[in-house]
Amino acid sequence: MIQSDRQVTPPRTVFHAHGLTKVYDMGEIQVHALRGVDLDLYSGELVVLLGPSGSGKSTLLNILGGLDSATAGTVLYHGHELTRASEKELTEFRRDHVGFVFQFYNLIPSLTARENVAAVTEIVSGAMRPEEALELVGMGARLDHFPAQLSGGEQQRVAIARAIAKRPAVLLCDEPTGALDSETGIVVLEALETANRELGTTTAVITHNAAIAQMADRVIRLANGQIGAVESNQHKLAPAELSW
Repeated sequence: MIQSDRQVTPPRTVFHAHGLTKVYDMGEIQVHALRGVDLDLYSGELVVLLGPSGSGKSTLLNILGGLDSATAGTVLYHGHELTRASEKELTEFRRDHVGFVFQFYNLIPSLTARENVAAVTEIVSGAMRPEEALELVGMGARLDHFPAQLSGGEQQRVAIARAIAKRPAVLLCDEPTGALDSETGIVVLEALETANRELGTTTAVITHNAAIAQMADRVIRLANGQIGAVESNQHKLAPAELSW
């Protein structure tokens, strides 16, 4: 048997989280949102975080993205400890490295699609042109339309264009199809998959919709603030092959 001398380069770790715990004080009671979570996310992968409401998905994503702080535990981003970062450092981290996509689009109503994206590209260096980002998510023909002139799925694709236009290393998406029907949701997932493939952006998608897990490289299942299972997809489906 002929053996190759080529070595497979292991994926680079983007996030390394260890022992993440989050406790919210709600008056006389404490809510444990995360209970000692250990997690690694790797360069260029598309990960789906799957679990019911209240399982800790959003809390975990918000801590990784620097929007929230952990009660205990550590998060390293490319070896830099976020859990010890100052507010100024976290602001710079979010601005320069992370794109966010939420269930609700948060577009500025008085700005066109192009102008909504430009609002981000004008404050970061090395960004795409707004037209380029919108073209990437299939919105090149709707540049000068205002949010009120766009469907929900179109607005979400503008929100994705806004998030990826600064060429973030990481794209964090919290229920990006939660307000959409399945047909429109698939179009939005295609936009996320295109960004992940074309830009190499490490992409994490929160959902309670098990069907979406079939398009992921890995599926991380959460329940009661803990990771219950981590699964790799040997045969990923394209968004157009999903049904729910």
